[in-house]
Amino acid sequence: MNSLLKGTFRSLNTFNYRVWAGGAIVSNVGTWMQRTAQDWIVLTQLTDHNATAVGVVMALQFGPQLVLLPLTGLAADHLDRRKLLLATQASMGALALGLGILTVTGLVQLWHVYVFALLLGCVTAFDSPARQTFVSELVVEADLSNAVALNSTSFNAARMVGPAIAGVLISTVGSGCVFLINAVSFLAVLYSLSLLRANELHLTDVTPRTNKNLAEGFRYISKRTDLKAILLMLFLIGTFGLNFPIFISTMSVTVFHAGASQFGLLTSIMAIGSVIGALLSARREKPRISFLIAGALLFGVGLALSSIMPNYALFGIALIIIGMAAQTFTTTANSLVQLSTEPEVRGRVMAIYLAIAIGGTPIGAPIVGWVADLFGPRWALCVGAAAGFAAALVGMCYFWPRRHEFSDIQPLQKSAGAVVASVNG
Repeated sequence: MNSLLKGTFRSLNTFNYRVWAGGAIVSNVGTWMQRTAQDWIVLTQLTDHNATAVGVVMALQFGPQLVLLPLTGLAADHLDRRKLLLATQASMGALALGLGILTVTGLVQLWHVYVFALLLGCVTAFDSPARQTFVSELVVEADLSNAVALNSTSFNAARMVGPAIAGVLISTVGSGCVFLINAVSFLAVLYSLSLLRANELHLTDVTPRTNKNLAEGFRYISKRTDLKAILLMLFLIGTFGLNFPIFISTMSVTVFHAGASQFGLLTSIMAIGSVIGALLSARREKPRISFLIAGALLFGVGLALSSIMPNYALFGIALIIIGMAAQTFTTTANSLVQLSTEPEVRGRVMAIYLAIAIGGTPIGAPIVGWVADLFGPRWALCVGAAAGFAAALVGMCYFWPRRHEFSDIQPLQKSAGAVVASVNG
């Protein structure tokens, strides 16, 4: 146990991180329950197996990441992140409650889901960069990469549990109750935020608010070719590859003709691979470019294999590979970007990072949904596979010739300091 706390789970030695992680995992379970129920009612109750409608919901939910980008990064850098998270988490709970009431009373319509998805997207646009960068206030810099990986482990452990529970509840008590349970789960993270020891937070100095700050994140990235390469890889996979609600729901319903519980189980199965990938990332002291490229390549291979799997069980096995690869790629990318970015602009850079990772969904999800409707779910999976291979190619073309320079995170940190000096000068 002591070796685990010194290695894989070392961030849990910190009181504030331990409290935050406890509340977050409860809320994450509820979030995954709602995602499963939302996809199910859109695909089977509010439409006639229309994958494009699922894509529209995803686009509305993640689109605000792009539209509100100038504000969300500034908020993460200039506002008290703990208070900001209290506001966003409470708002997300209220939205889950509203959708749950509409569904339980039988009044819910497709346009209601669209509106709630858009509102949730607006709140999440402020929540995500604050939540990502808040981790740097909970632990010391040396444990930041580990804390990021453990956050991913928590999120994907919840993905193992949440969808499976949701599938059973949808079959027994209905989707509305799932939304209501998610609303209650937000109380856990709100309580954990209230318990944090403010005097033990690792706060950074707030930079003055000027109009220049709105473009500072973009200016910073524009001078960092390594960050631009990572973000291009992220755009390809995030836009066309991370459309799991479409992939899993359409394969489950239209190809394997599965029920709600089997649909939820598939998402949980993929989370097994995600947890494995997150734990392996947590064990590493530093993120490496080689794992970024390998994760992208394995992601493409996994989606290609899943597109030809003949039955439910083998498709589930392929999902484990996809989950592990996706988690390896995203966790490594997240850690590389955070650790190589100066604290003064980290919130804005992470807002751009998240806007690219999630904000590409309004472009990719409707396209992938349209491909699934017109040509079939297996071809939609091929689109995601092509995105993984393309991202791996970008990584190899940029980083492989510079593999000695970017062998680990240390050279990136040095280059970051030089860039900041250039920007400030």
